[in-house]
Amino acid sequence: MGQKVNPVGLRVGVTEGWRSRWFAPKAAFGEFLIEDQKIRRFVDERLNRQSSYAAVARVEIERTRDEVKVLLHTARPGMVIGPKGAEVDRLREALEDLIDRKVSVNIVEIKQPDSNARLVAEAISEQLKKRAAFRRVMKTRLESAMSAGAKGVKITCSGRLGGAEMARCETQIRGSIPLHTLQANIDYGVATCRTTSGAIGIKVWVYHGRYGEVVEQAEAAPRPRRGRRG
Repeated sequence: MGQKVNPVGLRVGVTEGWRSRWFAPKAAFGEFLIEDQKIRRFVDERLNRQSSYAAVARVEIERTRDEVKVLLHTARPGMVIGPKGAEVDRLREALEDLIDRKVSVNIVEIKQPDSNARLVAEAISEQLKKRAAFRRVMKTRLESAMSAGAKGVKITCSGRLGGAEMARCETQIRGSIPLHTLQANIDYGVATCRTTSGAIGIKVWVYHGRYGEVVEQAEAAPRPRRGRRG
């Protein structure tokens, strides 16, 4: 049997940082953990599940003695901020009411949404809800991710694909996905598409190259070309 592991969890503490950054005594640890889960669920329901789709891919949480800092990675920062910052103020007030603590919200823009694993999975989910052909959708997303600069993409859809009676698993791959290499920068995202025939699970792996590879390529001097022999 293959032993599956989350690519992000495998790299946390080695090459990836934690999504929640805080320290708590043993008595308060469980309370903070539940608060983090409430924040993530609330942000997802409010910004990703309503008509004004804000494309929030990741929520990072930091805690200090006085306040909770929420960092939102989104492809549409304008939808989150709103006119004159009205929407982000409403979101901050709602989060403060939810956990009864002082909250500050910061926005980080995602430059390449086509190569973000979570956003790719959510985009496939939205298209499958509109009864699009799953193979065509997967192929289109693979090609757009590769053209956005990814070195490898893998997409897996599981469930009653196309409304079939028997559930099955369909996978498409472009490029290389070195899952066993800890130095490989692999983004992983999951989404669930709820259709009339049942739920379809979507998993996306995106390989961006090795950590620090872009810097090394920029610093490396270009090799001189050898002239052709006559």
